[in-house]
Amino acid sequence: MTDARILLIEDEPGVALTVGDRLRAEGYGVTLADSGEQGLTLALEPPGFDAVLLDVMLPGIDGFEVCRGLRRRGVRTPVLMLTARGEVHDRVRGLRLGADDYLAKPFDPVELLARVEALLRRARQPAQAAARVSFGEIEVDLRGLEVLRGGAPVELSAMEFQLLSYFVQHEGLVLSRSEILRDVWGLQRAPPTRTVDVHVTWLRGKLEPDRKAPRYIRTVRGVGYKFVGDGERAP
Repeated sequence: MTDARILLIEDEPGVALTVGDRLRAEGYGVTLADSGEQGLTLALEPPGFDAVLLDVMLPGIDGFEVCRGLRRRGVRTPVLMLTARGEVHDRVRGLRLGADDYLAKPFDPVELLARVEALLRRARQPAQAAARVSFGEIEVDLRGLEVLRGGAPVELSAMEFQLLSYFVQHEGLVLSRSEILRDVWGLQRAPPTRTVDVHVTWLRGKLEPDRKAPRYIRTVRGVGYKFVGDGERAP
């Protein structure tokens, strides 16, 4: 059982009922909002929530604007966006705005619970030991949760920062997508997904001198990725 509080922002009554009941059966406290405006208002009120499940298509302001509003106000609550199956651009846009993960509808309730558990587990992990890592013009403060590029702050979502931290702490190792999903997303049995690839794309766009020819986060074909801090080294 758990005492975690979940905010479910979903306007489809059937989905809201099914998801809400399943979460409550697992011991979560669930608050429902059926519009973007109501969801954003609730998410900003103290004491806040442990996680937000956010539908993209909402009346009034949509899920993207809700996510943007939360991040602009400094709210770092983990956000799991619910998108229409096949709408890859929705997923990418949500991740870029600061969402931590996404799940395509229709989804398996078991996978939903696994994603929620993973978000909560990551959020509750103790702060890492003080450490700063530099590569090229990038500086990463693992304790202060800050990334600088040429001395200027780089805005990363919580999940982007988690992934970057994982890469720099495993420098030089070839990491499979399944390993990354397990260690960063907390998914022991990862379903087919492009979550890792999407996050890597956005990290490259923010950190690489040329994301089409990445120096630091390199693709290992057929396997996954390898982080190389010395970007001048040959792949």
